[in-house]
Amino acid sequence: MNMQNQDVTLLEHEQRTLVSHLARVQTRCSALIQEQAVEIAALKSQAMRMRAAIIARDTALAWAYEDRAALEAAIPDLPQRTTLARRVKELSKRLQELMREKLRPTISLPASANVPSENASAEEKKSAEPEEISALEASIVAADLVICQTGCLSHGAYWRVQDHCKRTGKTCMLGPVTN
Repeated sequence: MNMQNQDVTLLEHEQRTLVSHLARVQTRCSALIQEQAVEIAALKSQAMRMRAAIIARDTALAWAYEDRAALEAAIPDLPQRTTLARRVKELSKRLQELMREKLRPTISLPASANVPSENASAEEKKSAEPEEISALEASIVAADLVICQTGCLSHGAYWRVQDHCKRTGKTCMLGPVTN
């Protein structure tokens, strides 16, 4: 019987070990299930927020489409106007480039050509005066072009520029000059 008692004791010990191990596995599985439940709840919450954001975006987009359709219906030639406005900007930019190219030779005169040296004779200085005047006129033309192109003029400056153009006989970039 001694052998039988030993077998029973060994079986009881093995059962306790297995039950203990089963309890640990069940505890670990319960913890994993709990973690997964928390993660699933967070993902459901995130999915709900994303759906709400998509609905808000789609609604705003639909309103924008409706507003645009209403605007296009109110202004039937809007696409043509938009195209023309874009073309005007391109042509204006091209005009500015051409005006800069036209004025580039007068603007880029070397400074040494305009100012006589200290050792130059009185005759050379007198002959340099017309050159200085032409350089000054070129600078005024360049400044007028910049002023006229930017359109950043006060009310008084607008009239002064037109008066200057009228006096000098130049074509004014601001508009027609009445004589």
